[in-house]
Amino acid sequence: MRGSIKGVSAGSAKALVISLAVGAVGGTLFQLTGLPLAWMLGPLIANLLASSQGVSVAVPEPLRNMFLAVMGMVLGSQVTPQLAHRVLDWPISAALLLMGVAASTAVAAAWYRRCGFDPVSAWFGASPGAMTAMILLGEKCGGDPQRIAVAQSLRIILVILFLPPLFWAYEGGGEGIGPVHSGLEHGWMLLLIPLILPLGRWLRIPSSALLAPLLLAALLSGFDIASLALPGWGMNLMLWVLGSAIGSRFQGMTRKLFGRYLWQSGVATLLALIVLALFAELIHQLLGVGRDVALLALAPGGIGEMAILAVALNIDPVFVAFHHLLRMVTLMIIAPFWARWLLRRSTS
Repeated sequence: MRGSIKGVSAGSAKALVISLAVGAVGGTLFQLTGLPLAWMLGPLIANLLASSQGVSVAVPEPLRNMFLAVMGMVLGSQVTPQLAHRVLDWPISAALLLMGVAASTAVAAAWYRRCGFDPVSAWFGASPGAMTAMILLGEKCGGDPQRIAVAQSLRIILVILFLPPLFWAYEGGGEGIGPVHSGLEHGWMLLLIPLILPLGRWLRIPSSALLAPLLLAALLSGFDIASLALPGWGMNLMLWVLGSAIGSRFQGMTRKLFGRYLWQSGVATLLALIVLALFAELIHQLLGVGRDVALLALAPGGIGEMAILAVALNIDPVFVAFHHLLRMVTLMIIAPFWARWLLRRSTS
């Protein structure tokens, strides 16, 4: 597995062109078949297949962050002055989220142990979020960083591939991506991205490429100053680049090894989704939140990827983003203490 590309050299430029071209083919094929989220899932699957076959595909980190920032702007623009009365229900769903995270992590970790993972790799590979922190902490505690990284990456990809068709079937088909507007509204907000990205890094905001623009847009939209809206082609362009970026993560892995990891992560992801679906049903029954909203809020994907799905599928993106942010922050707070406990346990 290859990490993100930091610079734009001749080699990375070629890999980018190939990645976007492969993604365009995948997006076109998915759109022709009428499948949901064609311009995200098509490029994702096409790049995943290409990278697993040894084709050099990659989306450089700066470009990915620019488009992730656009997604953050779109997501933050969903915050409205009328949102405040709904926040009162969120402590209950937040408590159920944290209980669900603990239960699903324990179940997935138990499966990874049966697959031969050591305890540290099993727990950090099963943790649903804060992927970079989980890989680094797991390695520090003596875990296998490649196993943890592959388990984390495949979980995110499998969740993205599984949920949109599920929601699409549950709702009897859909109208495609949303929210979609006929034209670009308050597009001047996009000019703030080159300023807000370095500011977010300087302030050390977690997942700053997404969250710093999100917070700025939420302030502007919450005070009814401005709200960014993209036309349909703009949403598809953003999804095309981000889908290609997610799918181009795997390089240099044999087909046999990739198949084994895919099987292990597939079962772990399914087990985690089943457990979290039970807690999502509790949220639905107690608070009246839609089942699709509750499941996406609890789904074991990364905050950036789940934000993409929430905005693209128009599934209450603010509610979803709040719960994924809470999960990420909680995991980052708890993980160092959990890591120290595992380290003491392994040396005792």
